[in-house]
Amino acid sequence: MTNPSVYLDAASAEPLHPAAREVLLAALERGYADPRRLHGPGRDARLLLDNAREVVAECLGVRREEVTFTSSGTAAVQLGLLGLAAGDQRRGRSVVHTAVEHQSVFHAAHWWGEPSVVAVDHLGRVDPERVARRAEGATVVAVQSANHEVGTVQPVDELDVAAPVFVDACASMGRLPLPERWAAIAGSAHKWGGPAGVGILLVRKGARWARPFPGDDRVDERATGFENVPAALAAAAALREVVAERGQVAARQRDLIDLIRERVAALPGVEVLGDPVERLPHLVTFAFEHLDGEAIVTALDREGFGVASGSACAASTLEPSRVLDALGALDAMTHGNLRLSLTRETTREDVERFLAVLPEVVASLRGGIGAW
Repeated sequence: MTNPSVYLDAASAEPLHPAAREVLLAALERGYADPRRLHGPGRDARLLLDNAREVVAECLGVRREEVTFTSSGTAAVQLGLLGLAAGDQRRGRSVVHTAVEHQSVFHAAHWWGEPSVVAVDHLGRVDPERVARRAEGATVVAVQSANHEVGTVQPVDELDVAAPVFVDACASMGRLPLPERWAAIAGSAHKWGGPAGVGILLVRKGARWARPFPGDDRVDERATGFENVPAALAAAAALREVVAERGQVAARQRDLIDLIRERVAALPGVEVLGDPVERLPHLVTFAFEHLDGEAIVTALDREGFGVASGSACAASTLEPSRVLDALGALDAMTHGNLRLSLTRETTREDVERFLAVLPEVVASLRGGIGAW
C-alpha cells in the first residue's frame, strides 16, 4: 500500500518536523553513548541530554529539573500518575479520573487500586465541582488537558481539590499552553512532530512523588532506562519550532476545522461531537448514523485520504469507544465515527478535496455493505 496523498490523522502521529529530522541525524553522530559515563562520548551525550531538557523546560515554562524523558507518552502517564499515588500513600489507594481519559490512565488507575470515575457532559467536559465532591480523600485526581478523540479542552485550572492533580497532556502539549493546576503532567513527542518513542514527564518541584516501579541507576530518578539521547534532542527541537509557530498554525487550522464542521454537519444523519469552541484547534470528530466507522475509513483511504475512526471501536476488543459512550453518542450511531486531525502542512486545497469526496463515499456506503 502507498501512503495516503492527504494525511488527516495528526492526532495519532504528526509527521516528523523538519527541525526534528535535521537534529536527529546530527545527534546520532554524538549522542550514542551512555550519558552516565565520565569518558568523552559519555560527556557529549550528557551535554546533549541536558540541552534537550533545557529546551523543553523553556518551551513549556517549567524548571529544567522538572523535566524527564521517558520511552513513550504511556510511560510518562504511568510514571506521573502512579508516582504521585505512591508519593503519599497515607491518602489511600483511590484515583479519581474523568470518564474520557485515555486508556493508559484507566489502566494505571485500575492497577493502583480503587478508581472512581467522574461523568462528563454531552460535549465531553467534566464539571470541576463534581470532581471536587468525588475527590475528598482521594490519592490522586487525573483530568486530561484535552480529549484525544473529540478535542474538548478540560477546565483543569478550575479544579479545587486537596489531592495532587495529574494531567495527561499528550493530545495538547505543544499545541496549547500547559494548564497551571498540576503536580505531574505527561506529553508525547510524536503528537507534535518529534520522533516516536519519546515521552515527556513533568513533576512539579515540591510535589510528593515516589518511584512506583523497581528502581534504576540513572542520574534522573524518574528515568526508566537508557535515554534515547538523539530522539530526545530531536523532540526538543520540534517542540521549540511548534511552540514558536503555534499561534499562526492554530489560527489556520481552526479556520479549516470550522469549514469542515460546517460542511460535514450539513450532510444528513451526521452529528458533530465535542465542544465547538473550547477545543483543540486541529481536530474534529463526527458520528454518521447507521454507518460502520471502519468502512468509512477504508473507503476514504482508497480515495487517498488517511483518516481515523476516532477509536470508535477498539480493534482488539471490538468494543465501542468509552469516550463516545461517555458523551452519549452511541445510542443510534455506534460505529459510524470519523476523526479528522490536521497536520501543520494541511492546506485549504486538501480540505476542499476531502469535502468533495466525503458525500460520495457516505452515499455509496449507505447504499451498500457499509451501512450498519
